Amino acid sequence: MGAPLLTARGITRTYGSFEALAPLDLAIARGERIALTGPNGAGKTTLLTILAGVQAPSGGALEWADGASPKVGWVPQSPALYPRLTTRENLRLFAGLEGATDPAATADALIARADLGDFADRRAGALSTGTMQRLNLAIALAGSPSLLLLDEPTGTLSPDQRVRLWGWMADLVRADDMALLFSTQSMDEAARNADRVLVLAQGRVLHDGPAADLDEAAFMALLESAA
Repeated sequence: MGAPLLTARGITRTYGSFEALAPLDLAIARGERIALTGPNGAGKTTLLTILAGVQAPSGGALEWADGASPKVGWVPQSPALYPRLTTRENLRLFAGLEGATDPAATADALIARADLGDFADRRAGALSTGTMQRLNLAIALAGSPSLLLLDEPTGTLSPDQRVRLWGWMADLVRADDMALLFSTQSMDEAARNADRVLVLAQGRVLHDGPAADLDEAAFMALLESAA
C-alpha cells in the first residue's frame, strides 16, 4: 500500500497488573482499509483510543510520516455529539473546535457530503440511529483527518444502513486518500470492507494480513488456539 502514514512501535497498555494490550507493532498506509476484529475484551477499543490520542500508551511510540498531517477522525461506539443542538449547530461547533477558518461553510460542506440536508436543522437527539451515525461520522471529518478510526460503527444499524455507510466510507477513502481502521466482530464485514485484517485476542495480535487470506473457519480456529 506504500509508505506508512502512521507507525505504532511496541505500544502497550496496562492497568495495574492487567495487560490490556501487549507490545504491538502496526503500520498504517494512506488509502488502506484495515479491519480490527476479535472477541469482546480483546483490546480493540484500547488500541483505537491510543491511536486516536484519547489515552496514552503505557509504553511504545506512535510515529507519523514526515510531512503527513497528524490528524485523526475518531468515531467511538456512542455518538460524540450534543443532542440538544441541531445537525448544523453540531457541525459548526466541531468545525470551530478543529480550527476551521469558516465553521459555517465547513458545516454546510459536511452536510452536503453526508447527505444530511433534510436533517440540517433538526435536533441531533431526534435523529434516527442511522442518520445520527452519519452525523457522528461527519463530525469526525470536520478536521480533514488523514486517518479515520471507527469503533464498531455498524453495531446498531440495520442491514440497509450498513450498506449505505460502507459505500460512503469507500468513497471517502478514495476521494480523500485517507487511511481507515475500524473494529468489528463480523468477519463477513471485515472481508467485504477491508484490504487487511488484524485479529486481536487477550491484547495480543493473532493475525495481520490480507483480508482474502482469512475466512470464517480460519478466524474461529485462531480464536480457539488462543483460548
